[in-house]
Amino acid sequence: MEPMVGSEGGFIVDFHSCDFFPERWFDLVLVLRARTDVLYDRLVIRGYNEKKRTENIECEIMMVVLEEAKESYEEEIVHEVQSNSIEEMDANVKRIEQWIQQW
Repeated sequence: MEPMVGSEGGFIVDFHSCDFFPERWFDLVLVLRARTDVLYDRLVIRGYNEKKRTENIECEIMMVVLEEAKESYEEEIVHEVQSNSIEEMDANVKRIEQWIQQW
């Protein structure tokens, strides 16, 4: 990815962990969050087994990805984004589009 991301910019990277991506790659880091009841239902629909559901729920409760992002990147570029409903997801897309237009 370095040849693509490192030189030109303008890319969106979707990944579940961030501590191994160089800080220089990103101007903005979004951490999608969801209530545990919403997350649990999504994981059931996806067919995750009980162990995997428990791991994901525990990570959400402990805010593992959010804390990892704050430790890996400047805190002012890390934004927590709620993603519990279609309305919130739509609002997030609009917000991201606005950020992209600003750059």
